[in-house]
Amino acid sequence: MSAGGLAVYERKLAGLDRKGRSRSLVAASGADFASNDYLGLAQSQRLGDALRSALDRGVAVGAGGSRLLRGNHPEHEALEREAAAYFGAARALYFANGYAANVALFSTLPQHQDIIVHDALIHASAHEGISASRAASIATSHNDVNAVADAIQSWRKAGGTGRPWIAVESLYSMDGDRAPLGELAELASQHDGFLVIDEAHATGVFGKGGRGLAEQIGHPENCITLHTCGKALGASGALVLAPAVLCDFLVNRARNFIYSTAPSPLMAATVREALRILDDEPERRDKLAGLVFLANREMERTIGMRSSGSQIQPILVGDNRRAVRIAEGLRAEGFDVRPIRPPTVAEGTARLRISITLNVEPETISRLFERLAVVMRKEQQ
Repeated sequence: MSAGGLAVYERKLAGLDRKGRSRSLVAASGADFASNDYLGLAQSQRLGDALRSALDRGVAVGAGGSRLLRGNHPEHEALEREAAAYFGAARALYFANGYAANVALFSTLPQHQDIIVHDALIHASAHEGISASRAASIATSHNDVNAVADAIQSWRKAGGTGRPWIAVESLYSMDGDRAPLGELAELASQHDGFLVIDEAHATGVFGKGGRGLAEQIGHPENCITLHTCGKALGASGALVLAPAVLCDFLVNRARNFIYSTAPSPLMAATVREALRILDDEPERRDKLAGLVFLANREMERTIGMRSSGSQIQPILVGDNRRAVRIAEGLRAEGFDVRPIRPPTVAEGTARLRISITLNVEPETISRLFERLAVVMRKEQQ
C-alpha cells in the first residue's frame, strides 16, 4: 500500500486533534469517578464466587456458536427465565451487550409503516439501530412529552398508518436526569404504540429491588425495557424484556442475534447472581443514595452548580480542550475523571461526567469537589 493510503486517516485524526476531540485509551488509575460500577459489584466477592462455582460445575467459558446453533446454553435460558420473573415481564432475551441489544431492537421491531419518535439525547446505539430500521424516525426535544405528542399527531395527519415507537432512556447517561415515563407510557397507549425504555443507568439503582425507573409503570404489553448487565450489575451483557412474541421475532429476524456468537455462559451465570444480590443486599442501594446525596451537596457548595439528583453528575465546561485539561488535572491528583466531548454530547457542551459509585468513600467525594473547585478556578485565570 502506498503512503497515501493511510494519509487520509492521519489527516482526519489531525482534524479531530485541532478541534480538541482526539481520543486515546487511558488506563484506570486513582479513585473511581468514571466507571458505571455503581453498586461496586464488578470486583465483589459474591460475583467472583459465583463465577468460580459455575466453573466448578462445568459451565463453559465460551458458547461455541450462536444461540441458534449449539451456543444456546442452559445458563442463558435460566438467566432469561429469572430475569423475566424479576422484572415482571413476559419474556427476556440475553444479548452480548447493550449496544447490540439496542441495534437489534430498533433495526428489527419497528415495521416500515411505523415511526420511531426518539428523545434527542438517546444513546448512540439506539441511533445506530434506528438508522438501520425500515421505519421513519424523528427526534424530539429532550424530555418534552408535548413534542412527542405533536410529532405523532403530525405523522398521522400526513397519512401515517402504522404504530409509533417512543424511544427514551429512563436515566440519561450524560445528564443524569430522568424521563417522564408515566406520561410517555400514557401517550404510547393513547396512540396504540410502543414505549421502548433503555434502563442502562437505572437498573440496580432505582425502583423496588433495583428493577429500574420503569418499575413504576409495571410492564404492560406495549412496553419494552432494556437492562444492561455491565453497569450496576457488575458483569456484562444486556437483557431485553418484552412480550414473548416480540422476543421470538428478534430470535428470528435480528441479524446481530442470529449471526453473533452467544454471550459467555459464565457471564450468564454471573448475571444470575447479580440479580440475587439486588434482592439480598438492598443496603448497597441505600449506601449509594447516601453518597449521591453527599455529592449533590458538595457540588453545590464548592462549585455552585446544581446537581442532577442521580449518581451521574455532569459538570458543564463548554470548551473541549478546557474539559480535557480539567480532567487531566484531577487525574494527576488521584481522581479518575474523564472529559466528555462531541459527538457524544452536543457541540459547545463538553463536560466532565462524574460517576458516583460504591468504589469510593465519602471523604474521597468531598476531596474531589474541593480539588475540582481549585482546578476550575485556575482554568478561569
